[in-house]
Amino acid sequence: MSSNDPAPQTRLLRAGRPHKGWVNTPVTRASTYIFENVAQWRDVRARRGDERLASYGARGTDSTFALEDALIELEGGYRAKAYCTGQAAIAIVLLSYLRAGDHLLLTDGVYEPVRRFCKEQLTRLGIEFTYFLPDGSDIAEKIRPNTRLIYVESPASLTYDMLDLPAVAELARKHDCLVAADNTWGSGYLYRPLDLGADISVCAATKYLSGHADIMMGTVVTNKRAWQPLEDATVDFGQTIGADDAFLMLRGIRSLPLRLAAHGKACLQVAQWLQQRPEVARVYCPALPEDPGHALWKRDCTGQNGLLTIEFVPAIDAASVERLIDSLQLFGLGASWGGFESLVIPVNIGAARSIGDWSKHGAMIRLHIGLEDTNDLINDLEQAMHSCLPRIG
Repeated sequence: MSSNDPAPQTRLLRAGRPHKGWVNTPVTRASTYIFENVAQWRDVRARRGDERLASYGARGTDSTFALEDALIELEGGYRAKAYCTGQAAIAIVLLSYLRAGDHLLLTDGVYEPVRRFCKEQLTRLGIEFTYFLPDGSDIAEKIRPNTRLIYVESPASLTYDMLDLPAVAELARKHDCLVAADNTWGSGYLYRPLDLGADISVCAATKYLSGHADIMMGTVVTNKRAWQPLEDATVDFGQTIGADDAFLMLRGIRSLPLRLAAHGKACLQVAQWLQQRPEVARVYCPALPEDPGHALWKRDCTGQNGLLTIEFVPAIDAASVERLIDSLQLFGLGASWGGFESLVIPVNIGAARSIGDWSKHGAMIRLHIGLEDTNDLINDLEQAMHSCLPRIG
């Protein structure tokens, strides 16, 4: 980007606005598209596999096309698709590029529902998969001649391990396989996998892209090399989203840079406070200088989001941690993250990993630091620790 090019924040405010006049793209609720004549109908049907053309609601409307344009700008990709959930987006990615006899290399730090999908769905289709360490250090020794896809998540779920994505992408090119990255943590703004060498970037847009805890959606952006199989599978599986959800997602994207900056600032304040607590053995957060992945985070990311995981010292048992969760007043106990609200869940890291022995680690919880006043959140954590945890030190 030259010195005269607009900043990413500026470009994002203008992406996905094809209509002159209206600041927000009007909502287009439509299924049937009427053609002027048979010749036009035939021409569009012949070209719509390669071009983005209005032909039928399931293949896109002005609303979904506008969202796709914003996603392309956000991720720096060739084309984009949106799906009803993040899990649906991941499933379509896996089914787009893998077939019977193929092998998938899958990060052990993957989003947990993907583990079930691979075990229950891919295996019955004759597709093998192998887990690799979240930092990617053992990929080279696990890649096979029939490996067709390397699926990474960086930072990884729950423990936020960083992976050297450019190195993985270089290895994948040597073995003629693709790289897909779950980019929900970075959401295209803090982390850009396609710029780092990945072919496919998947995001649970339910989280930071929405930002308001009111939309379910998944997105995929690819480079040109990887596009056509995704397009074909999306059509074949009948995947689409509604115009109203597309409109709301575009609205959320406009404030993404400001929200991520606020989440990240608050998260670091809470993380640094937690590091001083005697009850805490470790805070998992790649933006902390002590984190093993900090150097890669500093090289590849432009900021921190609102996620961190706490590991308590071994003297604190799981029952005490559950009482702590129940006593929190400002942290809701619920699925997802990335909205305006602070959240907490207990973490069973042993069940979420297939590699390594996690039995000696202390009890863990994951926090999402929302947009509440940071001092209020710290005070809430302090009262819960004081009332529910044994005295340490």
